[in-house]
Amino acid sequence: MTIITRFAPSPTGMLHIGNSRTALIAWLYARAHGGKFILRIDDTDLARSTKEYEVAIKDDLTWLGLAWDETFNQSSRIAKYDQAKESLIKLGRLYPCYETQEELEVKRKLQLASHKPPIYDRSGMHLSQEQKAKYHEQGRKPHYRFLMEDAPIRWNDMIKGEIHYEGANISDPILIREDGSMTYILCSAVDDVEYNITHIIRGEDHVSNTAVQIQIFDALGADLPIFGHLSLVKSRESKISKREGGYDIASMRGEEGLEAMAINSFFARIGSSEPIVATKTLDQLIEGFDISTFSKSPTTYLPEELERINHKLIISLEYEEVKDRLGITEIDEAFWLAVRPNLQKIHEAKDWWQICHKPVLPQDLDKDYLQEAARLLPEGAIDTETWQIWTKAISAKTGKSGKDLFMPLRLALTGMEQGPELKTLLPLIGRDEVLRRLL
Repeated sequence: MTIITRFAPSPTGMLHIGNSRTALIAWLYARAHGGKFILRIDDTDLARSTKEYEVAIKDDLTWLGLAWDETFNQSSRIAKYDQAKESLIKLGRLYPCYETQEELEVKRKLQLASHKPPIYDRSGMHLSQEQKAKYHEQGRKPHYRFLMEDAPIRWNDMIKGEIHYEGANISDPILIREDGSMTYILCSAVDDVEYNITHIIRGEDHVSNTAVQIQIFDALGADLPIFGHLSLVKSRESKISKREGGYDIASMRGEEGLEAMAINSFFARIGSSEPIVATKTLDQLIEGFDISTFSKSPTTYLPEELERINHKLIISLEYEEVKDRLGITEIDEAFWLAVRPNLQKIHEAKDWWQICHKPVLPQDLDKDYLQEAARLLPEGAIDTETWQIWTKAISAKTGKSGKDLFMPLRLALTGMEQGPELKTLLPLIGRDEVLRRLL
């Protein structure tokens, strides 16, 4: 059997770390077993779906290296969903209902007030033809609910283990809306059947959907796929989602300058029992991938941990691996190796080069102080010990310390109030250039 997984984003927002983690785990599972990975665009919500978001999602997945073997849009498969709808109606598993949202809300509140679970009372099943005709005369259009069988629903989840629901405790879900559009629950099941999805890996917020879809699979006469529900990744404050903002992949690779493999390395292991290590290639992640190591418990995303992995990845990169990404052709291997240990992002190498070679220096500094500092600069070649020796001599001579001592030097040498450590910069700038900038 060929293992086939899928990732099914809706193009109603940017790809964020929560759903990109799902894509990554589904991709790794398929590749680790020599299988296929399908990208499905869930764009049946025509009011909110946009082509721009679809393109952005595909761009982000491509940047992460998560190539798909096949892709399709749900909006191109409406006829297939209509066929499934008619089939379920004939089987007596899909029935029309005419309540308005307001009427349903009243029912729900009455049930809760009576300490009953808010489960649909199936009154739509008992309407006479005359009642239905009257609703049509009033201009009401039906929505369709799936009839849940009163039977146990069990599956052995790849991550959560044995899961058990009772069909009698699940409210008949709406599969077809009043406007005729399909809900995710039906369309997803139909696609999973037709595309022979063998393993459905998604977030644990879909567990209740799975209970319903198992009965839909059965009603459609299809074999059940194997399910795996990943625990959610949360920030310190809340659940991460595209509606929250601030966690999208486009920002991480753009404004934040993170490496794709840092993101992959981090989210391939977060929430598992495996240590998170900076990994250079997806092949290396595939080799050590084991979905059984993932925990049932939610996990917290700490941006500083991802930054740490990004730094570790960068300091492992050789010049040949980054030379085309440095932004300045003048940066050679020697300079890269010198600044590499101090980089958090690759683009910072350009900032270091600018400081060392073409800084914009202020003119309104204490010239007397800088001239005195120049006279106290230790003789001989500058190395990483020079800064400490030099500033100790300056302090002894001038009585200055702390910010009063080093800020004029930083401004005179770099033109910046903040930046790389001067003990590292001095050898890169060189003795003659240091003296020129001070004098």
